[in-house]
Amino acid sequence: MTPKSKTIKKHAGITAGITGLGCYLPKKVMTNADLAKLVDTSDEWIRTRTGISERRIADEKEVTSDLAVNAARMALRDAKLEAKDVELIILASISPDMPFPATSCIVQAKLGAVNAACFDINAACSGFIHELTIAQQFIESGMYKNVLVIGVELLSRFIDWKDRSTCVLFGDGAGAAVIAPVKRGGIISSYLGADGTKSNLLMCPAGGSVHPASHKTVTEGMHFLKMQGNDVFKNAVRVMTDACAKVLHKSGLTTGDIDCVIPHQANIRIIEAVVERVKIPMEKVFVNVDRYGNMSAASAIVALFEAVKEGRVKKGDKVLLVAFGSGFVWGSCIIEW
Repeated sequence: MTPKSKTIKKHAGITAGITGLGCYLPKKVMTNADLAKLVDTSDEWIRTRTGISERRIADEKEVTSDLAVNAARMALRDAKLEAKDVELIILASISPDMPFPATSCIVQAKLGAVNAACFDINAACSGFIHELTIAQQFIESGMYKNVLVIGVELLSRFIDWKDRSTCVLFGDGAGAAVIAPVKRGGIISSYLGADGTKSNLLMCPAGGSVHPASHKTVTEGMHFLKMQGNDVFKNAVRVMTDACAKVLHKSGLTTGDIDCVIPHQANIRIIEAVVERVKIPMEKVFVNVDRYGNMSAASAIVALFEAVKEGRVKKGDKVLLVAFGSGFVWGSCIIEW
């Protein structure tokens, strides 16, 4: 007889929420005009198709863990914690320092977070929502009190700067959040989904066991990001719309209850199509894709950081986050701030 699965319940009514936020954006700004010097494109072509005007590019001496540490330190300061207080570090990235060890372990050493367990996740652009949902389980089960989540990408190292269809889209950056028990507000509900049958539409073909590094993979540019843009666009709109509907249903809320929407910052046309279908006015939507492009796992968390900083998210507000990325994976989350 198969035993029944056990459900982890909240420990003594604990609710997880965000108690600190931080971000780090490289100093170098690459404008559309700069890109036009490298590839056959123009500022107008990029802006009309994506809404992007510029993006940040890491210094050649910076690595992914450096970006992550800078964002993490800011989040810890915001939460009024020291590195030794962190019990778990979850890092989301598709551009790690190296295949192994986990970049979170490298970050732990650089931070001096000597009491933290560590692991990485690969959920691409949906990384922040995935790690937020994972952290919630550790907090609400009572296992940990302080979890540091980081979304970080250094995608400029994985981009073919001769491929106009991809090089105009991506940028570098990092965001971090401290997840801990909160007395009011917190994470209301979340939803995650995936469809691995479409994994070939957005991928980095080489560098793993299928195509290990070789002279052929290097000369053929197989270590660069590859994307079938039109198919990705259509799927992103469809599943992000569905993810919004599902998380609203789970929470018992309606679109009218939502004060701010923070969608994955990939393309302004995707954002506009999703919110139109969900029937949320654009004035409730926070957008910074014009300044940073697609920072994958860092996008949503940096957008949340800026929305809070700019007063677009205030105490008591209900925030809907939604994202979609390579895998395909997607997720949505509603937080009361």
